[in-house]
Amino acid sequence: MRLTHFRQLMEDEFGAVRASSIARDHVFSALDGRTVEQALEEGEEPREVWRAVCAEFDVPATRR
Repeated sequence: MRLTHFRQLMEDEFGAVRASSIARDHVFSALDGRTVEQALEEGEEPREVWRAVCAEFDVPATRR
């Protein structure tokens, strides 16, 4: 998954403002206590980050 696709999925699911806030501020245990932005900056695959977001926010399987 490309980073641009990941960003689009985040915006589609949460809206632009909330997606940005989640990516910047929410700490995920599935990402070893990092935010989305930190995980991506440290080289985590966008697909794995998306999976963590989906699990944390109960995104329905049809939108995963």
